[in-house]
Amino acid sequence: MNGRELVDHLVFDAPSYDAAGSQDGWTPSAYECRGKIRYLRGGETVQAARLDGKQPVVVTIRKSDDAEAIDTDWIMRDPRRGEKYNIRAVVPTEDRRWLEITAESGVAT
Repeated sequence: MNGRELVDHLVFDAPSYDAAGSQDGWTPSAYECRGKIRYLRGGETVQAARLDGKQPVVVTIRKSDDAEAIDTDWIMRDPRRGEKYNIRAVVPTEDRRWLEITAESGVAT
């Protein structure tokens, strides 16, 4: 992976909480960056998800202190395509220079 492959503009919204600790909305644009979206295509699980109207993706972004705050309770948006994604997992690559985010569109946020 190199920086020239990061062609997608991504926006991450963090959950916001009220004084009682209950989620009461979203902090829009808590983190923004460039990344690379790869649409998953094969396998029975992926095909079953597509039949349910979901599209699983793996997104690669640069690792940073701010990016490491992204968690599975955040939402990822692709403003160019108008898509919203629920984040399922965030893991560093073996070289620890990148984060790979597994996410899914077409699900309730």
